[in-house]
Order: sequence, then C-alpha cells, then structure tokens
Amino acid sequence: MKNMQRNAQITKVLTYVVLILGAVIMIFPFVWMILTSFKTQTESMQVNPIVFFPTHWDLNNFVDAVKSLPFVNMYINTALMIFFRVVCAVAFSSMAAYAFAKLRFKGKNILFGIILVQMSLPSQIFIIPQYQMVAKLGNLIPALGANTVFALVFPGIVSAFGTFFLRQTYLGIPNEISEAAYLDGCNQWQTFTKVLFPLTGTSVAALTIFTAVFAYGDLMWPLVVNSDLNMMTLSSGLATLRGQFSTNFPVLMAGSLLAMLPMVVLYMIFQRQFIEGIAHTGGK
Repeated sequence: MKNMQRNAQITKVLTYVVLILGAVIMIFPFVWMILTSFKTQTESMQVNPIVFFPTHWDLNNFVDAVKSLPFVNMYINTALMIFFRVVCAVAFSSMAAYAFAKLRFKGKNILFGIILVQMSLPSQIFIIPQYQMVAKLGNLIPALGANTVFALVFPGIVSAFGTFFLRQTYLGIPNEISEAAYLDGCNQWQTFTKVLFPLTGTSVAALTIFTAVFAYGDLMWPLVVNSDLNMMTLSSGLATLRGQFSTNFPVLMAGSLLAMLPMVVLYMIFQRQFIEGIAHTGGK
C-alpha cells in the first residue's frame, strides 16, 4: 500500500515537472519578446554574453514602431477583416453544413468530397487564382479590387473547415427534431433558422474563435493582395519592419507587442467562451 502511494506521488511530481517545463517553454518566447522590446539594438544582437534584461528600460522602441507603421489603420483593417470573415464563415458554413447534413440532393457526396479535398490542400496554392479573381473584380468594381478591405476578406467568404465542422454538429442533432418542425408547418428555411441553428450555439462560438484566430494570424494573403501600407493588417505590416540585410529587432518586438495586445485583451474578456469552444471540439 505504501509503495502504491509512493508511486502515485512520484507520478504526480513528475507530471507537474513536465507541465511546468512545458509552460516555461511556451511562455519564454513571449517573455523574450517583451524584454527585447525595451533593449537597444546592440543588446538584442549581443550573444557573448547574452543580454537577458535591458540595461535601461526605454520606450523609444515603441515610439519608433508607431512612427514606422500606421497602427491605427492596421488595427481597423485587422478588425474589419476578422469581423467579416467571422460573419461569412458562420452564415455560409451554417447553411452549407445544414444542407450536407440534413438534405438530400444529387451530387451531395461529390460536392462534400471537393470540400474535403480543399481542406487537405495547402492554402498557398490558392493564392494565385484568388489574386486573379480579386484583380478582375477590381477592374469591374474598384472597391472590390486589391488594396481594399474586401480583398482581405475574400478568401474567408467560404470556409471549408467551417462547413465540415458544423456538418458534424448537425449530424449529431436527431432527425426527429426537424421532422417535428416540418409537421408543425415549418419549411426548410424556417427549420434551419428557427429550430436547428439555435441548437448549434456552442459549435458556432467555437467556429467564431477559430476563424478569428486564423484571420488574425494570416500573413501571406494580406501581404500579397494589399501593398498599400495603410491597407495592411497587423501581421503584414509587421513584416515590413524586417529589413533585407539587417533588422532592428527591438523595434520589431515592440511592434509585435503592440499588435498582440488586442487579441490578449479579447482573450481575457472571452476566456470562458474560448475554453468552452476548444473543449467542445473534443466531444460530440
């Protein structure tokens, strides 16, 4: 009995040690970013010995970052991109997922197979055709071309991941519910909007979180489609601070810290919904 208790205690201690080491490894890059944002460029490049803490805690790097980039415009562009991508993902993915899960029509399996293929392919291969589509739309309607908010939202109008994710949720809803709605006189649209869609609230919240996080971290597409600095997002704007031959890392880290603050604040506000959304993805 004592040996079992001792083994249990050893296992518990080892578990906590592993978890603490994992937490330190994950947190260290953020701590290093914060410390570097207050260093001089010489201190950030020094390797022998490595300078962990800045000699003088100075805010000049933040001032230089704000002068180098139009942060107000980038905040607005990023917020608009996230908002419209979330709205499009929730609206169109919910309708498509309902159709694939509850309706019967010709070519249903083929179309859903195309969605699965799109999910399995890297997003980079779609950049050229998507850019050509945006360019042609810009020739017809300038407000829908490059260097616009619409160009940032364009790849997220339809979400293959969202369709697949919500389809699994609709498949988990018993067909008896939609049949009862039909007997009560609801058509397909009313069954979807008034009966089934309200039952997917947790999954929609999870999809909202995932879409917002993916949009916030999207770099390649905003960097390609919007070359105007005033129309860039936070991620693509920060990429311009990296020089071809040399980089002022303290200024770059200061800008990264400023870009990270909105998402940290949102996480602190919606922490419970974020955890519930992640937890929901692991169960039916």
